[in-house]
Amino acid sequence: MDDDAVAGTPAVTRCRWAQTDPLLRAYHDQEWGVPVHDSRMLWEMLCLEGFQAGLSWLIVLRRREGFRRAFVGFDPERVARFGAADVERLMADPGIIRARAKIEATIGNARAYLAMMERGEDFADFAWGMVPEAPVRNMTGAVLAQSPLSQAMAKALKARGFRFVGPVIVYAWMQAVGMIDDHDPACFRHSR
Repeated sequence: MDDDAVAGTPAVTRCRWAQTDPLLRAYHDQEWGVPVHDSRMLWEMLCLEGFQAGLSWLIVLRRREGFRRAFVGFDPERVARFGAADVERLMADPGIIRARAKIEATIGNARAYLAMMERGEDFADFAWGMVPEAPVRNMTGAVLAQSPLSQAMAKALKARGFRFVGPVIVYAWMQAVGMIDDHDPACFRHSR
């Protein structure tokens, strides 16, 4: 149960991870697991999941607007033109997670995203095409760190030049953008 019930109304049951912080609750209730079919937004979420690696999602959420500012609204065309001076600027930006490898991967991933577009491959069509039975519904309540599907997606992304897209990051991304429904079966957001 959650602690944000209004007097006279029943408490809402959420996934356990979303019960500790108001920002996590809002993200859980409004975004996590909602299918995203916009290519640019899918790319943004993949970049943010890469920044989460080794950290908590709450840290990323608290800095999301800083990321959006620093990466010019996650506009792949503009980010792909970032050079060494931009990397140094981002390394000095306290509004984001300052990890050189993650910053450089985001710039490289913008270039990979654009290369897909140049070949006529839409990012959303590619991603959702790998999950033909989407959303994959987890009815057990046991949340995985990765799956054969996230392993295949990670391999396909790497083949297209993406970095910081291992199967654990990709699994978290697939959960976030609604390809996998990993809401606890008791959660009010779980699809039945």
